[in-house]
Formats: sequence, structure tokens, C-alpha cells
Amino acid sequence: CEPLYLIDGELLERANQLLHNAYETKTLNTLAIHSPLPLLNSSTIGKVSAQSGAYSFESFKKACELADNKEVDGICTLPINKLAWQQAQIPFVGHTDFLKQRYKDHQIIMMLGCSKLFVGLFSDHVPLSAVSQLIQVEALVKFLLAFQKSTQAKIVQVCGFNPHAGEEGLFGEEDERILKAIQKSNQTLGFECFLGPLPADSAFAPNKRKITPFYVSMSHDVGLAPLKALYFDESINVSLNAPILRTSTDHGTAFDIAYQNKANNKSYLNAIKYLA
Repeated sequence: CEPLYLIDGELLERANQLLHNAYETKTLNTLAIHSPLPLLNSSTIGKVSAQSGAYSFESFKKACELADNKEVDGICTLPINKLAWQQAQIPFVGHTDFLKQRYKDHQIIMMLGCSKLFVGLFSDHVPLSAVSQLIQVEALVKFLLAFQKSTQAKIVQVCGFNPHAGEEGLFGEEDERILKAIQKSNQTLGFECFLGPLPADSAFAPNKRKITPFYVSMSHDVGLAPLKALYFDESINVSLNAPILRTSTDHGTAFDIAYQNKANNKSYLNAIKYLA
């Protein structure tokens, strides 16, 4: 694995100084780097700003261009601050949103996990109040079949949306739509791949996780809360069904511990290893 870092070399050196020269200068000088934009002003380091948002977005866009042109084999992204993208007037809420727009012909899915547990998100960075309307039978069938094709999972447990998975319509109609999508997807596949909808409060219990490591969640936090409670340090983010390979860490920017040598880099290393 020969990584190419899309960052200005001087910016990397500044970061190393803030880390009390954790890495020797000669080591940094051996890294292959490419700067997508002029160097950031030092006052923006570790703070949310439009300039840093633009820099991170242009870095990611350049990485996608390199991957499209087969100049790199894959992309590993580090966390972004979504407010910084917004301040830079970037019309995307995150990496996955940009990929969905760039590769419209692909059913790109955000999946997080590790070897022990994988969670595919039917909806990712959208308000919880908007998820209900997104749960439509045909859209969910398309998602489920794409998830199965990409993962080749034999069994996938699908979390319900409402308490008790709706209690057969007592707590809303969303889970009835989920059930219909599961039935149609299994019929298309010719075997009972998708199980559910399962009450989300018990879907990740130990006896359930013994059945399969693959899950689908209708919303971001329902699926990721148990994953991160169990395997936060080792999990990664993978963009399924994209025409390029892209991974990321499963955590955020953590400005509160920036440059304190407290951050756990296991997720980052696992994201790199997945590509390698």
C-alpha cells in the first residue's frame, strides 16, 4: 500500500508540531502528498471555518477524480465537520451525499461495521422527522436488494421503525411497509434472506447477533448506537455499490481532544487495511 495524502505538506508539518513532533521530519518528507488548494491560514486549524470546509471538500473531490481515472485504487476519508461544509456553501451534507450525486446510476449505501457486525443505513444524514416518508415499499426493496448484492449476505435482519416494530399497525404504518418490502425482496431473491421487521430495542441482543452479523436500519442512530456501543474503536464506514472504493472512520472530528494524543486511531487503520 502506497498512500497519497491530499494535504499541503506545510499543513501536515504544522499538525506534527502541535503533536509535539510525534513524527520525524524525515518521515513526513517520505510521504506522497498533493495539495488541492492553497495552504490554509494557521488560525483556522482546529476550528470550524468556511476555508477549512472548502479545503476538505476539494480534497475529497480530487480524490474521487483520481479514483475515477484509476490513478489510485481507493479512497480513505477522515472525518469532516459538516458545519464547515455548510459555511463553505458546499451543497452536500457529507461524503456519502456527494457520492450519491456524483454516481447517480449507483445505489450507494452507507454501511458501518467490523468483522463482527455490519449495519446498512436506509437513511443516513436526514432529520428523524423525515424518515417516515422515505420508507416506501419500492424504494426499500431497491435498497435491500442492492445491500444483499453488495454484501452477499445470506441472512439480513431488518430493524423496525416504530416501538415493537409497530405492533401490526398499532403504532404507525411504516413497519407494515417494511414488511411488504421484505416479502417482495425475498420473493425476488428466491430465498428468505431478510428477516423482520424486528423490534429495534432487542434486534441487537446477543442471541440475535448469533444469527447473522448483517443488519439494516431505517435511521442513522437506531443502527449505529448499538454498533458503536459494542465496536466503536474498530468499526469503519464503507460506501457500498460505488464505482470506486471508499472507506472512512466511524467517528467525528473530536475537536475537544485535537492534538492531545488522546485519539484512538484503530478505526482509521482498519479503514486503510480494508482498502489495502
